[in-house]
Amino acid sequence: QEKLVESGGGVVQSGESLRLSCTATGSVFSVYSLGWYRQTPGKQRELIATLTSGGIAVYGDSVKGRVTISGDNAKKSVKLQMDNLEPDDTGVYYCRADNLWTTKSGPGVDYWGKGILVTVSS
Repeated sequence: QEKLVESGGGVVQSGESLRLSCTATGSVFSVYSLGWYRQTPGKQRELIATLTSGGIAVYGDSVKGRVTISGDNAKKSVKLQMDNLEPDDTGVYYCRADNLWTTKSGPGVDYWGKGILVTVSS
C-alpha cells in the first residue's frame, strides 16, 4: 500500500492554474511535515513547498508568489495551489512526508510519493 497518495496532475496552458493533493494513508500517528518537490530532466529535485503540522510553510524560490500550500492535520493531507503556471514548471511532482510516525513509539520515517506529472504548454 502506498503511504502517500497524490492526485491532481495533468496538462495545462501557460498562465493557468492547477491544484495537487497529497494524503498520507494507512497508519499515521503523526507527521512533522508534508510537502511537494519537483523533478525535471537534468536537474536536482527541488523544493516547491512544505507545510509543518504546526502551520509553518516554506516555499521554493522558483515558485514564490505563485503557489500556496494548505493542509488538514486531521486528514494528514496537503493541497498545493499553483497559479500562473509557466512551461518551466513542467516536471514530475513528488509528495514528501518528513518524520512520519506510524505508531506512538515511532520511529519517524521519511516517505516519497510515486510522483505525478505536470505539463505546462506554451
